[in-house]
Amino acid sequence: MKIFTNKNIKALFCAVSVCILIFVLIFALLMIFEVRHTAVLIFICGIALFFAVFTALYRYFTEQNKILKNAQKQISEYISGNRDARIECDDEGEMNKLFHEINSLASILNAHAQKENRSKEFLKNTISDISHQLKTPLAALNIYNGIMQDSTTDLSEIKEFTALSEKELDRIEALVQTLLKITKLDAGTIAVDRKNENVYEILEDIKKRFSLRAKQEDKPLVLTGDASAMLFCDRVWLAEAVQNIVKNALDHTSKGDKISIECKNLSSIMQITIKDTGSGIHPEDLHHIFKRFYRSRFSNDTQGIGLGLPLAKSIVEAHNGTIEVDSELGKGTAFTLNFLIPTKL
Repeated sequence: MKIFTNKNIKALFCAVSVCILIFVLIFALLMIFEVRHTAVLIFICGIALFFAVFTALYRYFTEQNKILKNAQKQISEYISGNRDARIECDDEGEMNKLFHEINSLASILNAHAQKENRSKEFLKNTISDISHQLKTPLAALNIYNGIMQDSTTDLSEIKEFTALSEKELDRIEALVQTLLKITKLDAGTIAVDRKNENVYEILEDIKKRFSLRAKQEDKPLVLTGDASAMLFCDRVWLAEAVQNIVKNALDHTSKGDKISIECKNLSSIMQITIKDTGSGIHPEDLHHIFKRFYRSRFSNDTQGIGLGLPLAKSIVEAHNGTIEVDSELGKGTAFTLNFLIPTKL
């Protein structure tokens, strides 16, 4: 019986059983040997049995009351704010199982509270980062607008400052759009529309998009791999992820550096690699590059907003894939995207 898993209940039943057994044994002996004043002796034994059972029950319920008061105290402390308060439940038994469940509930509530605090801190930092990112282009727009209003009537200067204003507005729009994409991916409000797509064709489109810039900056952009490589993915989102990494490579390489894009099948994995021969990523930054708004103190890039790589990572993970980075100072950087191929599992 489960009730006897509690050692205190087992001890109580044993004590009461022993008392009753002794009383029955004495009663039997008195009857067998026909001792004088048997009725008186049985009465005395009955009184003794009553006190023995009463003492055993009193000790048991006193101990139980003590345990319950301690449990109540720990629960009150937890409600008052002591998140480390726990009920002792080292013994076996149904009540200790209940205490264990209460402790588990407290741990779950603590975990949720910590997660909520981290979310609040993340939101606070994100709002701070967004404010900081918007401050520069808004300040520039304010200056350009003031100059156009008060300082010049020259049409060529107006055109120049209009072009500069348009550039800052594009920067703000890019920030807002990227933030919206990341937020929607995090919230799971975007449906990833997967179909069997030719990965090489997707990469070829990306190469064409950046070919003019690569040519102007004298940075060879090379595409290699399996032209028939297929992947069950969302074409638009996969292209977004890869082109963010390619753009990052163009932003952080110098004239003459090579950027290569490769796709290949590795048994059950589709692998896309974007590699460059640039200056590489400093070891101090390597574990932080996927953090939103992260800006390296070693980077010369003053225009980036630090959202391209985090967005790429979110998209890859939305496809149940992984993204890895390997970099060496002075030799270059390689981003590797791995996607499982379900049909080959």
